[in-house]
Amino acid sequence: MVNLVPLYAWAVPAFTSDSPVDHTWVTTYDNRTSVYPNDQAVVVASQFYWFCWGAFHPQRGTPANPRGFLGQQAGDLGLAQCLVTPNADSRTVPPARGTIFAYGVDGVCHQLANQVLYATVSGGGAPLTVSRARGYMASTFIYGTYGLQHSAWANKIASCGGADPQIAFAIGGGIVPGPPDDFEARARQVLEHENPKLLSDLLALRTDTQRFATQRWPGFSPPSAETLNARNQHLLDQAAQLLGPSKFKEIFGFSPGEKIHLVDPTISEHSKNEGGGGPAGQPAGGKHRQIRKPKRQSK
Repeated sequence: MVNLVPLYAWAVPAFTSDSPVDHTWVTTYDNRTSVYPNDQAVVVASQFYWFCWGAFHPQRGTPANPRGFLGQQAGDLGLAQCLVTPNADSRTVPPARGTIFAYGVDGVCHQLANQVLYATVSGGGAPLTVSRARGYMASTFIYGTYGLQHSAWANKIASCGGADPQIAFAIGGGIVPGPPDDFEARARQVLEHENPKLLSDLLALRTDTQRFATQRWPGFSPPSAETLNARNQHLLDQAAQLLGPSKFKEIFGFSPGEKIHLVDPTISEHSKNEGGGGPAGQPAGGKHRQIRKPKRQSK
């Protein structure tokens, strides 16, 4: 029997208090009314906290969102726990990384929080995502909604008994195939009626961007945060050249001249020291086998 519980998504400025990008995480409790000083207190209270490649935050908020609340939706607790281990630091506990095996390579906190929140699909609608977080459109432009390890993610869902990620979701009264794509939805909202050719070009650029981002990095350890942030900035600059300043800001939420660092150098360095991922772009333990897309499981 499915154990539905409320799952809450939260945000805090990443890296520094004036960062234009948010770190995101997930809890089973509302930290606006239930404040736990540390993760041990969360465990004692029989609650759950998903670190999502970050530190523990009792509360916090952002300049535009003082309480840091991004959303709440009922989710299958067992599925969420299976997809990503809760009450465990992603930097030191591999099962707490979901399929974001190598931080900054496979995805960042946004994608890992979305993996936890995938369990909210059990509530009957489209799963909740951290789409209200600052910097989210930039991260999903490059890493997608659930990260770049697509085969591993589909297999993880299947092994946890979750719904096939290719099921249809109801969006805006219509039915579209596959999981929600927040970036494409935003791009369509801005461009579909006004400039469909530009929309097509942007989505083609994004496909090329993600294909490029999935290429294996040479060597035996993940690239540095500085290297990843420079790569990501270059990819965002290409979108800015295509869209122009006005449409770029309307879609991405920040101006083209603003430097956006999606990869936290402190988390990146810590994850490398703790063995956060095998050869760059691969999970610890070696390269993924190429596995066929799993069939939808009946429950």
